Amino acid sequence: MSRIVLATLNAKYIHASLGLRCLAANMDLHGGPGLRAQTTLREFVIQQRPAQIVEELLSLSPEVIGFGVYIWNVVETTQVVRLLKALRPDIKLVLGGPEVSHETNEQDICRLADHVITGWGDVSFPKLCRALLDGPQPLMKVIAGEQPPLEALALPYREYTDKDLARRLLYVEASRGCPFKCEFCLSALDKTAWAFELDRFMAEMALLYERGARNFKFVDRTFNLKVDFSVRILQFFLGKLQAGGERTGAPPELFVHFEVVPDSLPDRLKALIAQFPAGSLQFEVGIQSFNPEVQQRISRRQDNLKTADNLRWLVSESQAHVHADLIFGLPGETLASFAEGFDQLHALAPHEIQFGILKRLRGTPIARHTDEFAMVYDPQTPYTILQNSTVDFATMQRIQRFARYWDLVANSGRFAAALHLLLAPGSAFQNFLGFSDWLWRSTGKTHEFALEKLVDLLFEHLTAVRGLPAEDVRAALLADYVASGARARPACLAALLDANRATAPLVAGDTRTERQARHLKQSGASSSSLQRSEIQKAAAAA
Repeated sequence: MSRIVLATLNAKYIHASLGLRCLAANMDLHGGPGLRAQTTLREFVIQQRPAQIVEELLSLSPEVIGFGVYIWNVVETTQVVRLLKALRPDIKLVLGGPEVSHETNEQDICRLADHVITGWGDVSFPKLCRALLDGPQPLMKVIAGEQPPLEALALPYREYTDKDLARRLLYVEASRGCPFKCEFCLSALDKTAWAFELDRFMAEMALLYERGARNFKFVDRTFNLKVDFSVRILQFFLGKLQAGGERTGAPPELFVHFEVVPDSLPDRLKALIAQFPAGSLQFEVGIQSFNPEVQQRISRRQDNLKTADNLRWLVSESQAHVHADLIFGLPGETLASFAEGFDQLHALAPHEIQFGILKRLRGTPIARHTDEFAMVYDPQTPYTILQNSTVDFATMQRIQRFARYWDLVANSGRFAAALHLLLAPGSAFQNFLGFSDWLWRSTGKTHEFALEKLVDLLFEHLTAVRGLPAEDVRAALLADYVASGARARPACLAALLDANRATAPLVAGDTRTERQARHLKQSGASSSSLQRSEIQKAAAAA
């Protein structure tokens, strides 16, 4: 039995909620002694049935349930809250998180709940729980969260279990807030960025590492804002890598993800970044747009020349995995100007281009452009732009499909050789848009493509539509397919695969499992590298 349950629905199991653990860590400090012992954490995933989630929650016999609500889980969480209120109206339901911190009067989930905490909950949630359990009962339904100085907060990292450390991506924060005012982002509402006391934070990182943590995602919006802090943090992780290499002859499994300001990369940071081995460091670089007029319109300060120079350096002089973000649908951005920016970014050769469509997050200042640029958003989550004054609905749908197919083909990493043929010569954007339009006309699908089917579709497009020599296309697709470790038989590669297998006869006792293991080893697709790839994608997507 737990009188208080902290719950959320994650997008995937690999994500571990930092928000819940921040609340749990502060229950005693700000709610009074003994409150943490009465509190249980429960994490679910959005794929679970609401009735199953409700059954588990009710089995704990709670008096208060707090839900972390985000853009990716608000629909499913609303279903859970509705069921709970129907079954047990006596249980107090408290909501918090960015999705319910703004426009609360317009949301069904807020109407169903007993209380909503907007903004920070570290202090306000424990205080509210104490009042709900022991009185006096709070008078207000919507409570503006207190924002204390960071030194007044207990850090959450000891709330991560050993199971979390072994199996999940750990979210950490060296700072909160952001000094920039990009209008599509909720951080535009922050007055500045606040840093946690560095010695205290680093001590917690050291303890996590000693306990076995190896996968860290920093959620700081501007990791490289304070260079002295950034240097100290990079030195810590680099020291762990180097010490591990000296002991074992090879660097330990360690992965660290940071979001960086793209036009600020001082030499002190470069000197450290250059020493990290491949697979250990990932940077999310928010470009969003290379169009100066659009940047100014949305209050985004960015030196495009420095940004390009820094990206070029990261790709050519370091072994960091570089994930660059673009947003389509910003006010005043045309298809032509976005295509120009996409091609500019593609020429800089980041490992992935995350092609996002503008979303109107609740509370963000981007709403001020709605009338002037005829911005029409989907009223359902995730509130994606449907059309505006420069991009009509039909074009927006084309770009939605482009983004999906780009993830399948380009960001999957499975088609390195074929992608070169697909994107050249000329405009990479226009070449891929042509493929995207053709793929939609040919299949009517954006999901559920088997790898083998995608190989055959690429072959058909590159030969029949683009007119490339079949021999060249087959050679590229064969190299990609073999490197992927797949074992099926795409029609366009059947003869080549049969010939390759015929030249590698089985030896006595050579089982299918042994052959597959050997193939994976030869292709570099070890279980650890596959897991690292999953972690990289989870870090970039979260």
